[in-house]
Amino acid sequence: MKIAFYLLVLGTFILIIIAGCDDTATGIDNTIIPYSNVSFAKYIEPVFQAKCANSGCHDPETAAGGYDLSSWVGITNPKLVVKGDTSQSRLVWTIKRIPGVSAMPPYGSPALTANQIYGIDAWIEEGAKNN
Repeated sequence: MKIAFYLLVLGTFILIIIAGCDDTATGIDNTIIPYSNVSFAKYIEPVFQAKCANSGCHDPETAAGGYDLSSWVGITNPKLVVKGDTSQSRLVWTIKRIPGVSAMPPYGSPALTANQIYGIDAWIEEGAKNN
């Protein structure tokens, strides 16, 4: 009987921990980015705000690596994005973790989802508009 009680307590504890482990506090990982007509304001900017433009990273004050990813102007920096061409966009290389390029977000930080990466790809291919 004691073992059953301890297993019940342990199971409850594990469920509480699992329920509390949500690295998508902003809900951004649950937002589905469409395959075309990608809006910067609705889909892309929130991803960068949640995952990149944090204090100590690519916010205006820190601008790690010289990149401020808190606005459309910073995100579309010509050193990072070639509008209409993801194959030449350093930003895409970093989020796809292409060998030989610094991976972003850094390992250990919440990564972008496959849909977020695809959405950023689509947005750049569509001209990286400020829409």
